[in-house]
Amino acid sequence: MSHSSEIAPHDPGTAPATRGVVLTDPGFKPRPPRLTDTDPKAAKRAERIIAGAFGLSTLTAFGAIVAYLALPLDGSLQRLQASNLALGLMLGLSTLLLGLGAIYWAKKLMPDTPMVQERHPLSPTPEARQAALAEFDAGVEESGFGRRTLIRNSLLGALVALPLPAVFLLGDLGPTQGVAQVKAETLWERGTRVVNDVTFEPIRPQDLELGQIVNGMPASYKDIPEEDHAERLAQRGKSSVILVRIDPADLDDATAAMGIDGILCYSKICTHVGCPLSLWERTTNNMLCPCHQSTFNLAQGGRVIFGPARRPLPLLALEVDAEGYLVAQGDFVEPVGPSFWERERV
Repeated sequence: MSHSSEIAPHDPGTAPATRGVVLTDPGFKPRPPRLTDTDPKAAKRAERIIAGAFGLSTLTAFGAIVAYLALPLDGSLQRLQASNLALGLMLGLSTLLLGLGAIYWAKKLMPDTPMVQERHPLSPTPEARQAALAEFDAGVEESGFGRRTLIRNSLLGALVALPLPAVFLLGDLGPTQGVAQVKAETLWERGTRVVNDVTFEPIRPQDLELGQIVNGMPASYKDIPEEDHAERLAQRGKSSVILVRIDPADLDDATAAMGIDGILCYSKICTHVGCPLSLWERTTNNMLCPCHQSTFNLAQGGRVIFGPARRPLPLLALEVDAEGYLVAQGDFVEPVGPSFWERERV
C-alpha cells in the first residue's frame, strides 16, 4: 500500500510583514562626549589616576622581590605558605593594577569613535600596507602615548618592573644544597623500630604473612610534639614506608640482602612527583602509583618497569633487634621522593 501527501500552497497572506523590505545600514548613533573630552582638568585627573595605577604596579612588582628575599625557604611549612602568599599577592596586584590602568586609559582618554574595516584579501596590496601603517601612526597620535609623558613613562616603568621578580624566582630552579639536604635526611637511623602507621605498634617478622603489605613509620615519629604540625607533616611525607613480605625465591641477591626473610622496607613516596604508593599486585610483586601509573618491581630492588618514574624506589635496609622487632640499619642511602637537580638518572 502506498501513501501520498500534498503540500498546501503557500498563502501570501501569511508572509511576514518584513517580506520584500530592504534593510539599510542603521549606522552608529552619535555618542555624547565624555567629560575628559571637554574638561581639561578631568582629563588631567584621569591621567594622574592612570599613572598612579602604573606606579603602584611598579611598586608591587618590587614588593614581590622584597617578599622573596625577606622570606627565604627554610624547609618549614609555615615559611613556604607565607612566601607563596606574599609572592602571589604582590605579583597579582602588580598585574591587576597594570591592567586596570590600561582599561581606565582606554575608557577615559583614548579616542571613542566607531571604526569600520572592510574585508580584504589575506595578502594586502602595497597601498593597504601603507594605509595600515598610517592608521597605526594615527592611533598612536590619537592615544596621546607620545604626548602624555606621565602615562607613557609610568607604563614603561611598570612593564619593565613586572618581569623583574622572575629573575629572582628563577634562582630556585638551580642546584640548592639546602633543598637536597632537607630531602636526603629522614627520621630513620640505625636501631629505629618500624611501627604500624595507624596503631604505632612495633612489628616483628612473624607479624607479616607472605604477600602482605603494611604501611609503616619510624617509631621516633611519635616523639614529635603534636603542636608541631609542620614538622609532623614533613616527616610523614618523607619517612613513610611500605613493609612487604615476598617469597625469598623471587628476590635477587642484592634485594634479599636488604631485608629479613623476604621482608623488605621501601619508601612509600613515588619517585616521579611524590604521590603515595598504594596499589599492590601480589602475584607480580609490582607496586603501582595511583597518580601516573609508574610501576615498581619490589622483588628487584624497586626497579621501574613502567610509567614516567625514572629511578627505583629507595630501599631501607632492615635487621632485627634484641627483642625481635624490625629496625632500620640506618637512613635511606639516597634521598626519598621525586627527583631534583642533584640526582642523576638511574
